[in-house]
Amino acid sequence: MNRFRTPFHRAGVAGVALAAVSALTLAGCGSAPPTSGSSGGSSAQASNYLGCMVSDSGGFDDKSFNQSGYEGLQKAVKDLGIQEKHVQSKADTDYDPNLRSMVQAGCKLTVTVGFLLGDATKSIASANPNSHFAIIDYTDPAFPKNVKPIVYDTAQAAFLAGYLAAGVSKTGKVATFGGLNIPTVTIFMDGFADGVKYYNQKKGKNVQVLGWDKDKQDGTFVGDFKSVDKGKVLTQGFLQQGADVVLPVAGAVGPGAASAVLDAKNAGQDAKLIWVDSDGYLTAPDYKSVMLTSVQKTMSTAVESVIKDDLNGKFDATPYVGTLANGGVALAPFHDLDSAVPADMKSELDQLKKDIISGNIKVESKSSPVSK
Repeated sequence: MNRFRTPFHRAGVAGVALAAVSALTLAGCGSAPPTSGSSGGSSAQASNYLGCMVSDSGGFDDKSFNQSGYEGLQKAVKDLGIQEKHVQSKADTDYDPNLRSMVQAGCKLTVTVGFLLGDATKSIASANPNSHFAIIDYTDPAFPKNVKPIVYDTAQAAFLAGYLAAGVSKTGKVATFGGLNIPTVTIFMDGFADGVKYYNQKKGKNVQVLGWDKDKQDGTFVGDFKSVDKGKVLTQGFLQQGADVVLPVAGAVGPGAASAVLDAKNAGQDAKLIWVDSDGYLTAPDYKSVMLTSVQKTMSTAVESVIKDDLNGKFDATPYVGTLANGGVALAPFHDLDSAVPADMKSELDQLKKDIISGNIKVESKSSPVSK
């Protein structure tokens, strides 16, 4: 058995998250929710059902994280016939009052988008036990029973992205940076770095990763998920250092990085971008000419399914854990850059995916929501 192991420990919130989800996973929980059908519950029941969502400070037009979650709410409206209400947070101080406003509006289920809403979700849910909540990218054993976590082991898909980046790099340097140094960001960076490391081991190469040191858990961060210009400057710096594939894990900052990569391409540099959360080729089409692939979370499917279950009286607090095995995380198609990925690399990625699913390759991050 070919095992790729990395140092594994937990601290702070990440440790709490692991303990909660691991225990539930061992109990047989965390399987992918079924894809929603065209109906759920009676039409009268659906028309009286109010599903709600609160964004983090990146907003619903971030072309990434919040946008993907909101698409799930929109699909529930279309497929299930429910009513919806959403509110966009402009600052961290908006989380509590925005959640409170959802309860006051009579929301049956409120989905909160992101790790940063963890404390506010726990507080408001505890104070309103008759309302249901779901939160994307955060779990806590102290959550009351009316909160359902939706979490993703994105290190698995990011591992594939790192292996791919190392394989297509012409300079032998690739880069990644984050919005904030929080587990739901660094899990991407861990997986990416491990994928590059695995490529080096298998191929006898020495491709370097700029922007993240997994062993030290230290790297380059914007400091928020809003400073697009700073994201562009950071990416320009990586490109100047010789990186030719860049993975920004920074929500709404992503277009800044994409702009820098596109400028470099237009200036003659063979630069490529890897998006996160959604398929960036579709959600950020202005940059599709440099979009190599995306590390996806299938958030819209999970959100719609959780709403459907609640509509049908089947809500429970069991975390949904997205993995390569259940399709919760995935590597997006190569689209216009398909010809830049050799056939043998495509075959190797297919095999790596199978090996990760089977457990032959262990991808581990201190921020992973499940232990293997």
